[in-house]
Amino acid sequence: MSNYWEGKNVLITGLTGFVGSWLAESLISEKFGSNVIGLVRRQSVPSRKNISHIMDGVKLVSGDLNDMSSIVDVLKKNQIDVIFHLAAQSYVTRSFESPTDTYFTNVIGTANVLEAARQYDKVEKIHFAGSSEEYGLVIKDDAHYRELLKNGVMVSPEPLMGSTGKVVPEIPITETNYLRPMSPYAVSKVAGDYMCFCHHKAYGIPVVRTRAFNHEGPRRGEEFVTSVIAKQVAEGIKHGKRTLTIGNMEPIRDYSDVRDIIVGYMLAVEKGKAGEVYNLCSGRGWKIGDLVRMAIKIAGLENKMNIEIDKNRFRKAEVDVLIGDFSKAKKELGWEPKIGFEQTIRDQIEYWGKNI
Repeated sequence: MSNYWEGKNVLITGLTGFVGSWLAESLISEKFGSNVIGLVRRQSVPSRKNISHIMDGVKLVSGDLNDMSSIVDVLKKNQIDVIFHLAAQSYVTRSFESPTDTYFTNVIGTANVLEAARQYDKVEKIHFAGSSEEYGLVIKDDAHYRELLKNGVMVSPEPLMGSTGKVVPEIPITETNYLRPMSPYAVSKVAGDYMCFCHHKAYGIPVVRTRAFNHEGPRRGEEFVTSVIAKQVAEGIKHGKRTLTIGNMEPIRDYSDVRDIIVGYMLAVEKGKAGEVYNLCSGRGWKIGDLVRMAIKIAGLENKMNIEIDKNRFRKAEVDVLIGDFSKAKKELGWEPKIGFEQTIRDQIEYWGKNI
């Protein structure tokens, strides 16, 4: 609703990142007309690539998620109405390498944003960007569960059993699914998620949570799998690269376009009930291997590009499948995905073609 956003003072943590840049670009557009403020840390070599085209339309202010007083200062000086808390260490592989840094940034950072909002006490709504990784180990069916037990995997909480004594499938994933996080990143997001719920119940903080499943598009960091694929395919088009190197091709993920996800974030603020959580996803699963083959086909490189598996890229603990159910977001927010995933990958390949 454009009339909701017009003139709003909106703080985005993580504005210079992938999702933050798309959200800021939308909010400052003529359609919405918000005053967007980005919280950025002081850095000797600041990264502004994602927002270079909108620098004149946003206000960047110094602050640190590890320093609550600096966040309070930003809220007061800019009379903030809405907070989008997106800033995080969001790369799962890096979270295995540096779990303490991930916990500190994602958990303490979220706590400081919530406490700063409690001190300021004038924020209309806070959005917390959770993740599908919070669901972690999801049980596809009874056979999957029995196989896990056979391999000595502890499943906790245990899945629900139906009247026939077989496991009730947990796919597609709804907001009431168990959370069984399988990476330091996922654990940090569960903690932030629960802190938001606690601060709403205990202090009345108007925070709404989303759990977005994988979302992709132009500007996606090159360490993430769709960019790993799209960049190599773009190199195949532009420089004749003939081998695409990838890690585990078996995991199944639910992919959406970042431009759809930011609409979900905005609708969560407009219409979402404080304290509630909403899945944002497509409801369809893609094997990473299928994604590789689709990207190669889009580029017209079929029978011209070989696929090479690098086991060094496998995660220490892998989530087998994440396929979501967005019916709650559709019913309560009026949100559903619009952009087909093939178009997302096409746009991502084009982006990397211009940036390699």
